[in-house]
Amino acid sequence: MTQEDGELDSLVRKRIRALRVAQGWSLEELAGRANLSQSSLSRIENGRRRLALDQLVTLARALDTTLDQLVENAADDVVVSPMIDATHGLMRWPVKGDPGMSVMRQRMTDPPPDNPARMRAHPGREWLVVLSGTAVLMLGHRRFRVETNQAAEFPTMLPHAIGAEGGPCEILGIFDRDARRGHQKDAGADGTEADCEGTGSPFTSGPPAERGPGSGR
Repeated sequence: MTQEDGELDSLVRKRIRALRVAQGWSLEELAGRANLSQSSLSRIENGRRRLALDQLVTLARALDTTLDQLVENAADDVVVSPMIDATHGLMRWPVKGDPGMSVMRQRMTDPPPDNPARMRAHPGREWLVVLSGTAVLMLGHRRFRVETNQAAEFPTMLPHAIGAEGGPCEILGIFDRDARRGHQKDAGADGTEADCEGTGSPFTSGPPAERGPGSGR
């Protein structure tokens, strides 16, 4: 066994115990759920029994996780730098655990469009939190003020638009796979977000955000 294999073996055993404790289960309870004897489970957690694939599959199922997550090794790329679209004032981070999900940050200065025809709808869900300032979320026929440190989550099949109120605001948004695809329809030929003025979609509505020197946004 190589040093790397030994580290992974130890990590998996610690993970099994940590997940069990997090559920508030005793050795006896998890053993029963995984069709193992209590002594076998104890030896697995303590490193006195070889890890068998069939047992790991059963334990993963009993712990409400997957085999891949149970044996996932510690990643070296824990810190991720954003992809910056300076033209539209966007910063985007991919979510490693779910390649279909994206996190975006944008500074907005303009209010949302008044014309409902400029609002946009597409499959998916979006979640956003206001980092600073006050945002206005237009959702169907309703208008929501979202203050600093408040969040909003909504289905994007409702026509929606977002903008600033009373001055600039900064927003951090999370897009699921379907919502991200909806935004990608407006992507330019170079793969960056197109200028979607008139679409009313969060993070793409209105003109490019203002950026101060060295802001990176």
